[in-house]
Parts: sequence; C-alpha cells; structure tokens
Amino acid sequence: MKRQNKRASSDETPGGPLQLDLFASPEQSAPPSPPAAPAGATRRILMSGQVIDYALKRSKRRSIGFMIGDDGLRISAPRWITIAEIELAIREKQRWILSKLHERRESALLRSQAGTRWGDGRSLPYMGDDIVLRLDALAPVPVAFDAALGELRLALPFDADEQQLKDQIRLWLQQQAHDLFAQRLPLYAQQLGVDYHSFALSSATTQWGSCTSTGRIRLNWRLVHFSLPLIDYVIAHELAHLREMNHSARFWAIVESVIPDFENARKTLQKRSREIMPMF
Repeated sequence: MKRQNKRASSDETPGGPLQLDLFASPEQSAPPSPPAAPAGATRRILMSGQVIDYALKRSKRRSIGFMIGDDGLRISAPRWITIAEIELAIREKQRWILSKLHERRESALLRSQAGTRWGDGRSLPYMGDDIVLRLDALAPVPVAFDAALGELRLALPFDADEQQLKDQIRLWLQQQAHDLFAQRLPLYAQQLGVDYHSFALSSATTQWGSCTSTGRIRLNWRLVHFSLPLIDYVIAHELAHLREMNHSARFWAIVESVIPDFENARKTLQKRSREIMPMF
C-alpha cells in the first residue's frame, strides 16, 4: 500500500485479533529512525473522552498494524514512523478502534455469563429490566412474578436441574410474550390501517419477526427480553409489510409514521441480539 493514497484495509479472523494496516512505507529507503518508545511499551492516548491503553511494538514491517484482541489494542509500526504519526493514525481510525474494543468487551462478558450457572439469584433480562430468579420448593404456584420486587419465583428446590430450570423459565417467558403480542398487534394494526390474519411465536435465531402476504405474522418470543418501545418497533415493522412487502423508502416511511424513533430501535436490536440469542 502506498503512503500517498492513505487507504486502509482491515481483516478479521473469527476468534482472532482484528487487524488494520495503515501507512505503508515508501519504496525508497526509509528516513533515519527517530527516537522510539521501547519495544513492547504501553502508551496511553485520549480518544473521544476515553483514555485508551495500547501496546506499541517496533518491527520490520512496512506499515502500521492495528490489532485488537481480548487484551486490548496492540500496534506494530516500523521504526521510521514517529509516535506523533502513529497517534495521528490512531485518532483517524478511532471510530473503528472504539467500536471493536467495545465488541471485544461485550464478547468477553457473554463468555463469562455463559459459564455462570442458572440458579437462585441469577439475573435475567425481562421487558428492558433485569429480574432476579428465586427458587422456593414450598412456593404455592409453579411460577410467580413479583413486579414490585423484580423477582421471578419458581417452585423448585435450590439444587434443581439446570435444564429443568431453563425450560420452566422459557415456558413462562413465551406465555408472557404471547399475551403481550396479542395486546400490541391490534393497536398498531389499527394505526396502520391493516388487518392481519393470525400470529404465532417464533424461535428463530436470525430474525425478530416475519410477515406473509396473506397476513400471517410470526414474532420471536425472545423480544420479551426487551423494553416495550423495541417490541412495538418489531410489531409495527411486520404490520407495515401488509402495505409494502419490501424495504423501500415508502416502507420505512410507513414504519416511521407510527414509530418515529425506529432507526434507534433497529440499531439497538441489532446490537443486543448477540446477548439475547445464546441465553436459551
């Protein structure tokens, strides 16, 4: 890559570090090396109000390499590139860097949660808030939700089988989702001036909802983990397809007519889907 065009390329290997290369050296011989930080030195830089640590390694490579792994930001750079040039390159790519660092932190959090046993005291997202699971073998009913305390009480012993616990929670969540969808669908169908034939719950792992031209709607029961505005967005989205069976500008205008903040809702769902899908 030539230095004068300053184009960047990125490469991502599943499970491996993310990499970004900038500033390939000129074909001619490199200028004299400026004073450089020690090999493997850790430095700090302020980006968008955040203090970011990065490990700097000098190498024989001909470009600046950005690598983002679970240990943070690592940079490899030839000796002829100054610290000022390196940090200028970092700031030019700060959106990419901050985004990937955030994704890595989220992934690490999900892995740690995956190793947490389901049991008494485990938190669970429900309607945009976290609720706490409570196990009580003497509880009078199989499942009871206390909205005031934010607790879901199950009539199971403390040493209940984990899969049995997850199955019972899933059945309860699916019932809550069904009842909520049954309430919200007619409201938005009326606002949009459409009629739907029927609806059913979906357990898809790649989409939140679907709609056929005959008015059969499917909604992912996992939506019940999210706040009501996000749920309403998906419902309105699917009902809007009864007027436009596409994703044209006219379609999005229809969605916006009832969900003015639909863009933020869509982005939030895309971002948080990685957290919700692996839970059950």
